[in-house]
Amino acid sequence: MTIFWHGQGAFKIVDKEVVVAIDPHDKTGLKMPKFQASVLLVTDTKDEYINSDALRGDSFVIDGDGEYEVKNVFVYGIPATKKDDEKFTIYLMEVEGIKIAHLGMISQDTLTDEQMEILEGVDILLVPVGGGNTLNATKAVKIISQIQPRIVIPMYYKVPSLSLKLDGLEAFLKEYGVTKPESMDKFKISKKDLPQEETKVVVLTVS
Repeated sequence: MTIFWHGQGAFKIVDKEVVVAIDPHDKTGLKMPKFQASVLLVTDTKDEYINSDALRGDSFVIDGDGEYEVKNVFVYGIPATKKDDEKFTIYLMEVEGIKIAHLGMISQDTLTDEQMEILEGVDILLVPVGGGNTLNATKAVKIISQIQPRIVIPMYYKVPSLSLKLDGLEAFLKEYGVTKPESMDKFKISKKDLPQEETKVVVLTVS
């Protein structure tokens, strides 16, 4: 499985049989690449910066709570809260036996018991860290300690060309105590290669 980050909450996850896209964006100053996705996950249909039309072709769209199975990908949509108590959806998906959670623009200080019940056993956590309308560094670390994933991939932070005001990645790395994170343009992983001891932070460059 290979994970690409396109800035903000936008990801492309590729395995042997399927391409999953999450939250393609628009009007952010960043260029969203056009590609064909088998499955598209949308955390918030009302978000002005999330644009499903940024992709090429038709996808199976999941944009709310519930359980789904598409081409051997299992997806769980979980109700959550954004800034000003707005409701949206966070996702847990299982691809090639690896559990990946995408927290969207969550602003909860802690996860509820109901959310944690579904998120138990997460291998890879895609978590916002840049503040603004979502988690800042301190709150992100608190959420990570709740979930205890094997791998953390930060999202929603300041990168070159981004027009939105967010904190840089450095604040999160300092808060989490990471001095030399692994940085790469794409992250390839298989279930057997998941770290077994400490949580690892992987920093993806915008592709």
